[in-house]
Amino acid sequence: MGVTGSGKTTVGLLLAHQLGVPFADADDFHSPEMKAKMAAGHPLDDADRAPWLRRLADWLSGQSGGCVLACSALKRTYRDVLRSGAPRLAFLHLAGEPAVASERVAHRTQHYMPASLVGSQYATLQPLQPDEFGVAIDFTLGPERIVERFLHEIQAEADRLRTEGGPRAAPPAEIGEASTDRPEETSAGR
Repeated sequence: MGVTGSGKTTVGLLLAHQLGVPFADADDFHSPEMKAKMAAGHPLDDADRAPWLRRLADWLSGQSGGCVLACSALKRTYRDVLRSGAPRLAFLHLAGEPAVASERVAHRTQHYMPASLVGSQYATLQPLQPDEFGVAIDFTLGPERIVERFLHEIQAEADRLRTEGGPRAAPPAEIGEASTDRPEETSAGR
């Protein structure tokens, strides 16, 4: 999860490859009308996002062997919809400075999201809440380091929850190696 330009697709593809699970980019689930709206510089509102989030939750519900979804998941309510399709979802919040995200988006080619919308995404962003299973990692660390750190931190958090219990959502049964163990679901967000 995270704003546009945080590296969700790059990190998500790497994480999915390492875990040996399917990958999806939430951008591919937007309707042509919503892509055109964003390309014109208009941020989506909650009504625009509702059918998109339901499509994403439906996709997640069909991934019983684990998956990675690159999705912005900016608000808690959006993440709640995603969890309706995958109750044991683990989130990776790619967090960082607005100026860095804006610069990255400004240098993209062939993407409908303009840099002018980065600010609206930061204004909408609600970081993970204490009862949400996931971790936040600085998006400037580089994809390989982010994936390594995420797998380490999410496993430590899952182990802590199994040992101590706590108010956070239930962790996946296993956060594992690409060869044998697989997570229930993991979101690198878009």
